[in-house]
Parts: sequence; C-alpha cells; structure tokens
Amino acid sequence: MFFERPWAIAVESGADEIALPSGAVRLHNRPVSSHPEFDWRPLDRGQVRAWANLVAAMEVVDHQDEHLGEEDLAEEFDDPEADYARGSVAVYCGHTMIGFSVLSPRTAAEPVHEMRLDGGVHPAYRGRGIGSELLGWAEQAARPLHARRFPGRPLSLEGHCLARNEGAVALFSAHGYAPTRWFLRMSCELTPDLPAAQVPAGVQVVGFTPDRSDDARLVRDDAFRDHWGSTKNTDETWAHFVGYGAFRPAYSFLAYEGSEPLSVIVSHEYDCYTRATGRRELYIPTVGTRRAGRNRGIATALLSHTLRAARADGLVSATLDVDADSPTGAVGLYQRAGFVLQDTWIAQVKRLIG
Repeated sequence: MFFERPWAIAVESGADEIALPSGAVRLHNRPVSSHPEFDWRPLDRGQVRAWANLVAAMEVVDHQDEHLGEEDLAEEFDDPEADYARGSVAVYCGHTMIGFSVLSPRTAAEPVHEMRLDGGVHPAYRGRGIGSELLGWAEQAARPLHARRFPGRPLSLEGHCLARNEGAVALFSAHGYAPTRWFLRMSCELTPDLPAAQVPAGVQVVGFTPDRSDDARLVRDDAFRDHWGSTKNTDETWAHFVGYGAFRPAYSFLAYEGSEPLSVIVSHEYDCYTRATGRRELYIPTVGTRRAGRNRGIATALLSHTLRAARADGLVSATLDVDADSPTGAVGLYQRAGFVLQDTWIAQVKRLIG
C-alpha cells in the first residue's frame, strides 16, 4: 500500500519532539515534507468521508478486494489501543485526502512490541515520494507511542502489502523491511454442494450470544497463543472487536464439550462491500480451536455450519485470511472446506529499537 522514494518528514507532538531532516521546516506543529502544497494533519472522525474516498480510489487500481465505507472507518476511532492524535496522519491536496498512515500499538510486547502500520497513497499522486515520507513518518512516530506503553522493550514495525504489488515490495525493501510472513487470502463460493461435516459426538454447536462472549474470547486467545504476531485481548479490545457494525452473530458460533468451550468462529459482513460489488460476502476474521479440541474435526464442522447458515440467508461467497505457515495446519482445513487461494499478503517487518 506504500510507494515512492526516500522520505523527508517530521512531526512534533506535545513533549515528544521528533527531529526534522536537514532543510525541512515546521508549520503549526504539523508534519511537513518536501511538498509544501500538501497539508499534513492527524486523522479524526471528521475526515471519514475523505478517507473512504481515498480507500475507494486505491481499490480501483490495487484490486485488494477491500471496500470500507464511512461507517466502517468511523469505528476505527473507537479502538481502545489506538492513538489517532499521535499515531495517524493524513495528507491533503486541497480538500482531497491523497495519503494516510495509521499506527496500531499492540496489547503486549512478547517479547517484542510489534506495532502495526497501515497506509496508502492515492494513485493519481504516486511517484512523488509521498509513500516514502509516510513510511518515514511512521517510523518516527512509533517510537514515542512505544515508549509510553513498553519502555525499555524492543520495538518492531510491521507493514503489509500484496505480493503482486511490486512497487510496495520494493519500497519496503529500500527502507530496510524484511519479508517475514506470508498470509493467504482464501475465498469460497457458497454453492449448494458445499462440503458437509458432521459435529463430533459429545460436541454441541451453539450461536454466539452476549452471555457467551467471554467464552469466545477465552477460546480465541488460547487458540492463537502459539500463532505468529498474536497477542491477547483486553476487555476493551474484545468489546471493540465484537461491537463492530459488521459483526454478524447470526453467522458466528461456538463449540462446547459439556460446559467447556473448545472452538469459535466469528463472522463479519460489510455493507459497503455489498454496495460496491452487488454481492453479499461473508468475511471470517477468526476461527480458533483450543488444544483439547484440535484434530477432532470440530473446526471443520463449525466452519461448515457457518457457511451453510450464511448461504441460507442469501450470502454468495466467503473469504478469510490465514497464515501460510499456520502451526495448526489451517490452510488444509480451509481447502477441504472449499476455499481456494485468492491473493497473498506479505508481512514486512523492521526492528526499530532493541
């Protein structure tokens, strides 16, 4: 999602001052760059329309199959771990947002605080160094955010890009990022001949309800404790996750053995995606099974149950993202359920501290 040439950008935020590159100037304590005609400011809720327009313009060229509306982006400001005042920036040309960068701190540094980075540049403004300036801004802004949360601990910055996006891959490489992990975007058409899977004996599948939310969180955190880049949820981050407008409890389920929760699947449906494509698609951000429930066919049954429920309600496809080197063999599970490879994302990582 990033492009261009070496950066020359700085930011000053309260007591946390970041040094300016040689020859740069300050302007009202905002980030400034080699493009004086552009305005740099933190993202806030009042900018969601401009942000959504930028995301849509990027999708036309980049074909990431990601459609986010104003309502989706507005919810990002409710993230309890986010600090948009210090950890985000938007670039404007007049009234048009032409670039953005957002930092997402994590809930733990185990053993490294791996802060996440998202961003992009409007296709009409690529090739002018804006992407590199955004990337450089992120590397500088990440340090004081990290120092507030995990002083003295190592810090890495993790960006991501499609493997087929040669410009983004080259940019990350030029700035010292290493391709570290590959994630597969997999999709499945919800046809009448979806593979069926029986629920194992002694296991009960039930729908996601508010009184089962704590069980779902327990399963998710336990299931992902051996997964790359995963950290536990806090009360606040979990409430935010299951509070998304896109969350669909009707297609989210848990599997129990007696009173013990063993597996969970959480589903989203994005109205903006439907408006943009004319297709109702299920997105599955979480499928997790605790160790006591693995290799018993529970996750397979839960996934089959979910896909069939979605199809019965008029959804026509499903997508999910999975670590290509998942320690639980999740790729094979999804293939058996009818999912096929759609795209490959690369996690690009750079150590900043320690």
